[in-house]
Amino acid sequence: MEQEALLQYIRQQFDLKEADINAYSPLTLAYIGDSIYDLVMKSIVVGRANCAANKLHKQTSELVKAGTQAQMAELLQEHMTEEEQIVYKRGRNAKSYTTAKNASVSDYRKATGMEAVCGYLYLQGNTERIVDLLKLGMQLCGKL
Repeated sequence: MEQEALLQYIRQQFDLKEADINAYSPLTLAYIGDSIYDLVMKSIVVGRANCAANKLHKQTSELVKAGTQAQMAELLQEHMTEEEQIVYKRGRNAKSYTTAKNASVSDYRKATGMEAVCGYLYLQGNTERIVDLLKLGMQLCGKL
């Protein structure tokens, strides 16, 4: 199955209607985007080495922490489309009732914006763009 078809297949199997993603709250986009971001990073880490789970977790944690996401988001601003920047700003400015344990409020908000972009692109079925953006972000912040 093609990766782009995953969401479509889930919708079909669970009889889910396609919704207007522009109507989703930025925190809903960030909620699903967090999982997509995490999946991409875990796929990279596992693809690089078959090793103990605790080592994989440590490597992944470095990539998914709010500080790394915030740095990536800042560096990707000029590479985002206008539409992606709007989604990012909506996510960054959303009032969340939780905060990261080991991150500043600023980093947490930027990370939420980055996750909102990932969620938005995923719900559009645009996984190629997610991977391209995250690869560029990792290159720009020296994580690749």
